[in-house]
Amino acid sequence: MGQAARLSCTSTGLAWLMTMSDEQAAALVLKQGIGQPKEFGLDAPTTLKALAGFLHAARVRDYAMIDEVFAPRMSAVAAPVVSGSSSVGVISLAGARARLTVEKIHEYSVLLREAANELTQLSTMAGFPARPRLGKG
Repeated sequence: MGQAARLSCTSTGLAWLMTMSDEQAAALVLKQGIGQPKEFGLDAPTTLKALAGFLHAARVRDYAMIDEVFAPRMSAVAAPVVSGSSSVGVISLAGARARLTVEKIHEYSVLLREAANELTQLSTMAGFPARPRLGKG
């Protein structure tokens, strides 16, 4: 979309980070830099504490969601695809906030999590190897 996506400001980034410990997630976000509201949406987390709140909520729900975090008037939902103990992918749905309301996000999250779970099962059955985490050689 013409700009770099920050892990801290995207539903896909948050879905991936939610599969890690807070310390691992913070290390990756600090390496990349925390997105700021002037660059992204009004509700972009600006501190590690705020990021931890997003991640905690995502873990409780079992999916990540954003509402005016990546861009003004944009919402998104994402679920990780896990193989073993690592996330090997993420699937997401994004759209205009006027159409992808918070209520719709919760509704669609059921289908998204079902799809992510199916992909998890298929990747496990296929012996899909977990990739090394970003930043490790």
